[in-house]
Amino acid sequence: MVLLVVDTQILITNDKLYMFDRFEENVKKFIKVARENCIEVIFIRHDDGEGKALTKGTEGFEIYSGFKPLSGEKIFDKTANSAFYQTGLLEYLKSLESKEIMIVGLQTDYCIDATVKCGFEHNFKMIVPEYCNSTFDNDFMSAEKSYKYYNEFIWKDRYADCVSIETALEMMKVRTK
Repeated sequence: MVLLVVDTQILITNDKLYMFDRFEENVKKFIKVARENCIEVIFIRHDDGEGKALTKGTEGFEIYSGFKPLSGEKIFDKTANSAFYQTGLLEYLKSLESKEIMIVGLQTDYCIDATVKCGFEHNFKMIVPEYCNSTFDNDFMSAEKSYKYYNEFIWKDRYADCVSIETALEMMKVRTK
């Protein structure tokens, strides 16, 4: 198993996210528990390209201070919604022979959705712990509706195991017993 932390970058990791405080607390907890249980933590950053707010080299591009990678932890940069698209992540995971991915991060309806579905298509067991992904309100639905739509309807029992915090943490701890 690996813990994939997607797009938790300074520009978009803020209190406008759905249930931000809970999201922040949970992601911190998962990173900590992964490290304590020798589960590799892999970070993904999104680059919208030159001239955009979320661009490599800008402060907003960097990973949110509460989730900072440790020295030696892998960081893959992407330019599309899926963390697997032309990043080297797929090849890296295949080299580890890792078949389970626990995924946390941003945004539920964009990069988390694309990464969950792509991971599923590449035969990974995708695990989505509750309240460990989030998003913003948009013109079509509230952030809460988006969160529930993906976590409780689209992914569950199709593309991923959508599990409680307690179940996900136990799954991480079982790996080292």
